[in-house]
Amino acid sequence: MADALNPPLAPPVIRPDLRFLLAHPAHWIALGFGSGLSPVAPGTAGTLFGWLVYVLIDCMVNSAGMGIIIVVATLVGWWACTVTASHMRVLDPGSIVWDEVVAFWLVLWLVMPAGFIGQLVAFVLFRAFDAIKPGPVAWADDLFHGFGWRGGFGILFDDFVAAFCALLVIAAWRFHW
Repeated sequence: MADALNPPLAPPVIRPDLRFLLAHPAHWIALGFGSGLSPVAPGTAGTLFGWLVYVLIDCMVNSAGMGIIIVVATLVGWWACTVTASHMRVLDPGSIVWDEVVAFWLVLWLVMPAGFIGQLVAFVLFRAFDAIKPGPVAWADDLFHGFGWRGGFGILFDDFVAAFCALLVIAAWRFHW
């Protein structure tokens, strides 16, 4: 029964819009500054956004500076993903793409310097591991669920495992050749 002390539960936010994006700073971050609002493949849109931002930032900071940015972005993203998933009332919404952004930054940080083709290969590998979720990525995706800090960490964790898998393939390829 709904009353002043027990308001009715709002339905989950399945497709966030511009109003939702602008309603809280955490939404702005977690939704990849709007890239997560893409009606088609928001994870890919978020990763492309992350790639563009990385290239812009990379020319302004050294490697250590980029490492610090990734750590800070991960911690801020953990908060933003936790808050946004809670506000959406969805455990791991596809429109939350900050996890793709920071995980792909990690991949780029570790493969650079790489030309466009090398970065494109990293992009394709990361997206494949993130979308298909083979073995360890599926395990990581199932490990941390729920709302709160645990769920927010889970949103990020499987993408970092996908990044690690992509980096393993890149390292094996580089070692082989």
